[in-house]
Amino acid sequence: MGTTAMGAVKESPVERWRDRKRHLWLVGLVLPTALPVSVALAWVFGKLGWNAATPVLWWIGPLLLYVLLPILDLFFGPDGQNPPDEVMERLENDKYYRYCTYAFIPFQMVSLVLACYLWAADDLSWLGISGGLGLISKIGVTLTIGVVGGVGINTAHELGHKRENLERWLSKITLAQTLYGHFYIEHNRGHHVRVATPEDPASARFAESFWMFLPRSMFGSLKSAWELEKTRMQRINQPTWSLRNDVLNAWAMSIVLFGGLTAVFGWQVLPFLIIQAFYGASLLESVNYLEHYGLLRQRTASGRYERCAPVHSWNSDHIVTNIFLYHLQRHSDHHANPLRRYQTLRSMAGAPNLPSGYATLITLTYLPPLWRKVMDHRVIEHYGGDITKVNIDPRKRDKVLARYGTR
Repeated sequence: MGTTAMGAVKESPVERWRDRKRHLWLVGLVLPTALPVSVALAWVFGKLGWNAATPVLWWIGPLLLYVLLPILDLFFGPDGQNPPDEVMERLENDKYYRYCTYAFIPFQMVSLVLACYLWAADDLSWLGISGGLGLISKIGVTLTIGVVGGVGINTAHELGHKRENLERWLSKITLAQTLYGHFYIEHNRGHHVRVATPEDPASARFAESFWMFLPRSMFGSLKSAWELEKTRMQRINQPTWSLRNDVLNAWAMSIVLFGGLTAVFGWQVLPFLIIQAFYGASLLESVNYLEHYGLLRQRTASGRYERCAPVHSWNSDHIVTNIFLYHLQRHSDHHANPLRRYQTLRSMAGAPNLPSGYATLITLTYLPPLWRKVMDHRVIEHYGGDITKVNIDPRKRDKVLARYGTR
């Protein structure tokens, strides 16, 4: 505070600072509520006799992810607002922001139950549908709930980094839908330690396609999580096969969830549950793939890897996808400050930037030639043309070195 010559109170720039995205974070609830909204619209369409348009509603998840979000990112562009140092503590302690993430979880679970009902029901006449859903509509429901589960992993990611027990347990609950409870262990204690090194299964290598990365990351992360938790249990003198093992108790949540849904809706929901879980997990892995593609921490004179720095994560400040992913695209700051809450993450100078938001780039990861055309030159330019500083897929090393040479 200060005063003008006339004695009026004058606010400082910091006191005037407002988070212009404060209420926009609630937009993140659009996705977990999309299926219930689609059901309501299907009922309206049925009353109006627009039954031919109803199947499109079940594809709302992929339409949001692959079409609407990239268009909105292009239209609204980068954010450009970073909170100043002086407001960080106040912003960090504002509980409104954590309630925005908590709210995702009940809507996620309601959508999952609703999806099971739609998949199993053989009489949806109340929606104007003769019999049950057709195959195309069932695929749409499966992919839509898979998108919810995939984004739910990101919500679990935000919660799992926090010290509060409540948030850590909520993280595990959120991961139950995608059978990815081990992510809670591997991401915090594995990925954050080994990021941007050849030893990290979740760091994509230069010239490695997404389809080669996907099984390497999925199985490598699972193996790493088990080994990390096995070591922890031995350190505290507890048996590995115990519910105190965080991998096992997280998996147990998935078993209880899937078992309960199967008991209520019948065995026919099992294929749906497994497919949506795999698809949701694959969305996480596509994000893993693009976050560190080709980036490598160099060895120091001691032979150890240099500390993780902003240059070791790909970033994007496109505001729309950042709202849906709780600032995940400000990834360099997240690795520098893993306990920092999403509302305080900042764009960092020196961090390499993607050409668009994650929603746009996810589609490119599925198309290796297009991905490499867009990203390979960016990786090489990031290292000043020195290909020897790049994290190269060892299966492609000779070919890459022959093509790009050394300087």
